[in-house]
This record gives sequence, structure tokens and C-alpha cells, in this order.
Amino acid sequence: MKLIIVSGRSGSGKSTALHVLEDLGYYCIDNLPIGLLFPLTREATAHGSTDSPDRLKKMAVSIDARNLSGEIANFEEIYKHLKDTGLTLEILYLDASNESLLQRFHATRRKHPLSSDRRSLREAISHEKALLEPLANLADLHINTTELSMYELRDMVKQRVVGRREQEIALLFQSFGYKHGVPTDSDYVFDVRCLPNPHWDANLRPFTGLDQPVVAFLEKEPLTRQMVADVTRLLETWLPAFSNSNRSYMTISIGCTGGQHRSVYVSEELGRHFADLYRNVQIRHSELPNIKPSEPKGDQ
Repeated sequence: MKLIIVSGRSGSGKSTALHVLEDLGYYCIDNLPIGLLFPLTREATAHGSTDSPDRLKKMAVSIDARNLSGEIANFEEIYKHLKDTGLTLEILYLDASNESLLQRFHATRRKHPLSSDRRSLREAISHEKALLEPLANLADLHINTTELSMYELRDMVKQRVVGRREQEIALLFQSFGYKHGVPTDSDYVFDVRCLPNPHWDANLRPFTGLDQPVVAFLEKEPLTRQMVADVTRLLETWLPAFSNSNRSYMTISIGCTGGQHRSVYVSEELGRHFADLYRNVQIRHSELPNIKPSEPKGDQ
């Protein structure tokens, strides 16, 4: 039996993620009390996985801050016991920036589950983050939805959670700009601001790292070739170790000043290289909103 626990702050997209899993054949339960996790898994595995109803072989449950705070605080112990039962367990944690969550609640005019006469919406959003920290710390995959549309989130859940082959790590290479902040879902972060910057060439400034003029500029620079080679060598050395320790997902973030040129080029180079080694490789450019994230590459 496989169980995916979907958690995260209110307004971050948990319902969208759960709907994707339901569409893909998972038996889904929204806002399950943590205390019911054991009865649920016992029912699903009572007669052995081969005899269990098909609808109980792949399950996804949403757990949020409406649970009792004591149960959330003790979630690490509950998690260990669940792992000991032999089921395949993964935690997907969704989050967004405080300002983005505020805007979403104001736009929908919905009440935050933790707000009250004595706690403002902003205070409720901050309190929820602290409350859910035990689940966030155990998550296999973090997805920051601040800059994602509903459709982009659906695609990401499909590609990174469902599209992954069993026991094989899924990789996301994402470019970003330091002036906008480091992505919070990063596992590795590489700073490429030391490379020559096409931005200072007026002829290259309108282009991005996806365009041939910028590619040609960067490829002729020895520092660029050395940077790509060194990062590639490090990842080739250590990604198998993460995979062998049952790590399911890795997000490798590449940053330059604005996220338009150098980080885009390096992310593309790394993504193409590792698509030959792994079946599920995705490339995303955080500061290029009109560029759709790539489909998983490699041997499908």
C-alpha cells in the first residue's frame, strides 16, 4: 500500500494537489484527523496488500492545522510507527509566502481556519507555519506555490509525484534570481553570479539564457565551462547516495542576480545532462513566467 500525506498552510494549494491525486486513481480523504491514520492504514492492509480493495492500495490524505495541536506536535512519533508498518509513505508539503497567502484569502474572502476575534489573518498565517513545522520537517517534497498558477501546480504534482518511477529519484533544476530570494524548496543551491554577466552587454540584455546569442556568449567563457563541469561532477557523485537513502525528490536551484541569463543557461545544461542519467528530470525557470516548465525528460 502507498500513502501520500498532503499538508501545508491554508491557501497554499492542498486541495488542488489532492484533486490531482484523486484524478490519477488515489483514494483521497480531505482533512483527516491524525488520530485516524492508524485505523485507516490497518483497514487498508488488514488482509494483505494483494487482497486489499484496489481503491485502498493507493491512498492520499490531507492533514492541516485544524488537527489537534498535540497530535501535530507528536507527529514524528506517529510517522515512525507508520513507517514500521511496511507501507510506502511520502509527505508532500505545500507552502507560499505570507504576502501571497494574505492576497489569496483577501481575494476569496474566505475565513482562515485559525483566525478569530483575537487573532488577525496575518497572525493566523504565521501561527499556522509554526504549528505545522513537525510535518514540514519530515516532508519528502516541498513545493512553494507563490509563483505557481493552479495549472502549473497540477502539472508539477503530476510530474514530480505521480510521474516518478518507484525507487527512482526525481530531479528538478530551477533557475532563480537572488534579488527575488532563494527558493524555499531548494535542496542544493549553486550561486553562478561569479560568471561573466550578459546583462552588461546592451546587445544581449533583451535575451535570456535560452537564446542563442547568450548561449554563445557564455559557452566561450572558460569559467562557465568549468562551473558546469564542477557542479555536474558533484551531483554525479552525490545524487546516487541520496537515491540509495530512499530520497525521492531533489530540487537543485541555480541562482544569478536577476534569474534571466546565467542561471537559466546553467540549469538548461545540467538538466539536459542528467536527463540522460535519470528518467524524471524537469527544468523550471522561476523568473521567466511565460516559459512553461519542461516535461520530464529521459527514458520514459
